Amino acid sequence: MNKMISVTIVERLAELPWYTEGPAMDAQGNLFFTTLTGGIIFKMNPEGKMSHWAYAKCPNGQYILPNGDHLICDSGQAGIARFGADGGFKSYAIKDHCDGQALRAPNDLTADTDGGMYFTDSVRQSGMVCYFGTDGSQRIVGSGFDFPNGIALSADGKRLFVAESYRNRILTCALRGPGLPDGKWEEWARLPEHPSGDIIQNLPDGIRMGKDGLLYVAHYGMQAVQILDEDGTLVDTIRTGYPLTSNLCLLEGEMIVTGGYGEPGPGGVSSIKL
Repeated sequence: MNKMISVTIVERLAELPWYTEGPAMDAQGNLFFTTLTGGIIFKMNPEGKMSHWAYAKCPNGQYILPNGDHLICDSGQAGIARFGADGGFKSYAIKDHCDGQALRAPNDLTADTDGGMYFTDSVRQSGMVCYFGTDGSQRIVGSGFDFPNGIALSADGKRLFVAESYRNRILTCALRGPGLPDGKWEEWARLPEHPSGDIIQNLPDGIRMGKDGLLYVAHYGMQAVQILDEDGTLVDTIRTGYPLTSNLCLLEGEMIVTGGYGEPGPGGVSSIKL
C-alpha cells in the first residue's frame, strides 16, 4: 500500500495546564487520562463533564481491567498502582522490583488474554520490558533497550511490540508463553525521521494494535500518529495538532489522542475521526 497523509477532523475535548498521557475508556463510555507531573487522573463522562478521578505521583500509561479496576504506571513510584472503579487506591500490582531487577520508571502496559500484564520500564540504554501474571509470576522479557515506551500485543497474543523511543523504531519478539520470549528481539519497523535531525523530534511513544491489524504509533515529536501495516510498512500519517503527541486509544471510528505543547505542559486531549 502507498503511504498517505490523512486529512482529518480533530476535535479538542480538553485543554489542561499539564501534558497528558494514558487515555483509556471504560465499558460505560467514560474517558480517563493521566497528567504525569500534574499528578491527576481525570475522568470525562459521555456528556463531556470532567472531574478529578484519582491522584498519583506521576501517572502515565493506564489499563482498565474487566472488573473495572485501573492499573496505572506511576513513574514517580517505580510501580504500577491499582485503583478501584471509584478512583480509590487499592494497592500496587508491582513495585520497585520485577523478577529481582530494580524498576525505575514504569511507563506503559498491556494485558494478555490470561490477565497477565506486559509493561515497559523507560530508561535510556538500559530499559526493560517486564511481565507479571495473575499467579504472582514475574519475568524480564527483554532488557538493554534505549527507552522502551509504548507496548502492544498482536491479536493472537503470540507477538509483542515495543516502541524503542531513542532509536526511533518498533521492536518485536515472538512469545512461546506468558512472559516468555521465543527467540531474539528484532527491529520490525523504523519510523520517519524529523528533517531537523534532532532525535527529540522523533521518539515513538504510545502504540496500539487496531482491530484492523494495523499498528498505530504516537510519534512524539512528529506531531502525528503513524500507521503501520502487518509488515511494518508505513501506510498512513495522521496529523494530531499536538507538537508533542504522547499516546492514543482506539474506539469505533474514532481515535483519542493525548499530548501537548511542551513538558510539563500545557496539554490536552483530542478526538480524531477515522
